[in-house]
Amino acid sequence: MTSSVKLNNVLQFVKDSFIGKDEIIDLLGITLIARENAFLLGPPGTAKSAIIRLLASCIEGGKNFEYLLTRFTEPNEIFGPFDIRKLKEGELITNTEGMMPEASMVFLDEIFNANSAILNSLLLALNEKIFRRGKETRKLPALMFVGASNVLPEDEALNALLDRFLIRIECDYVDTDLLEEVLVVGWKLENNAMDEKPSITPNEIMELQAMSRKVDLSPIRKKYVDLVHNLRNTGIKVSDRRAVKIQNLIAASALMCGRTEAIVSDLWVLKYIWDTEEQIEILAGIIDTIIEKDNSPMAHPQALFNKVPNAEELMKEVQLLTGKWDSGELSFEEQNVVKDKLRYVQTRCNWIKNPEHKQHIEHEIGSLWQKMLQTI
Repeated sequence: MTSSVKLNNVLQFVKDSFIGKDEIIDLLGITLIARENAFLLGPPGTAKSAIIRLLASCIEGGKNFEYLLTRFTEPNEIFGPFDIRKLKEGELITNTEGMMPEASMVFLDEIFNANSAILNSLLLALNEKIFRRGKETRKLPALMFVGASNVLPEDEALNALLDRFLIRIECDYVDTDLLEEVLVVGWKLENNAMDEKPSITPNEIMELQAMSRKVDLSPIRKKYVDLVHNLRNTGIKVSDRRAVKIQNLIAASALMCGRTEAIVSDLWVLKYIWDTEEQIEILAGIIDTIIEKDNSPMAHPQALFNKVPNAEELMKEVQLLTGKWDSGELSFEEQNVVKDKLRYVQTRCNWIKNPEHKQHIEHEIGSLWQKMLQTI
């Protein structure tokens, strides 16, 4: 059995254990192959830590480190205390047994509670997979870091921390229609009645990481460059460093589908590089418009998954955007955000099946565009 098949089996097992979380789990698989970091945004009780815990338990021989950060968390709690025996000899050596520097999977909950005492060490670990303390420097075996929070950071000092997580994923409560399935599977999970777990070793994951670096990105590079320019013009910051790193995600998507070269649909991963919640819909609209033209049977399943929009919710969104525009209090940048959101709603409108509902929303969208043109 190949390493990619093994990883897909692990991801499918985790999906079967957490109903309605396929998108999150697939993205964690992509992040794992890309050897990047993932950030989960969502309220308590949305299975963030449970998903990571089960995924980590499927990594045979790997060690998991999980910690809930508070404003008072000290470096010793994350990296380990100084070795007392060595300290007596005048050496500052950290005893990392059972701590983050020895873990293959790291989950840091409430990541934005990180204080200045651990921030620099944490940034280095996330960015370069290196642990440094005093004269002590060592490479970390971490295959992936996952951070989570209920809210996005407001402090600019913590924005650097968010920047270290290339993929950002919304983690919300599951749809009410799926609640019965959630209860059944959740009960089995609570009582350790799940089927036998598939597994994959850290070495096999590292093999996949090496293979992803050999994926041919030339077929989509021109399209990718144009897309990055488009996103920058829309106000979504994609630095040169991030643009380079995102290629790892695109390559991972191709590898997960058993391909050695990327196709247009692999650009679906760019829907998850948002900095603010307002950008989530804008990114989805831009990326979906590009990838929906690629009907390749070899596309990643998440690239083909477009949620059928609710006509009533779209209508409310148009009315909300109209109200914002009519207020006359928007700055030039805020006006551009409203326009981008309206384009996204317009794209989503094309997927509404009821022709009467579709026509009504299109009329309201057209009216708002007319208002916008009159202010130019």
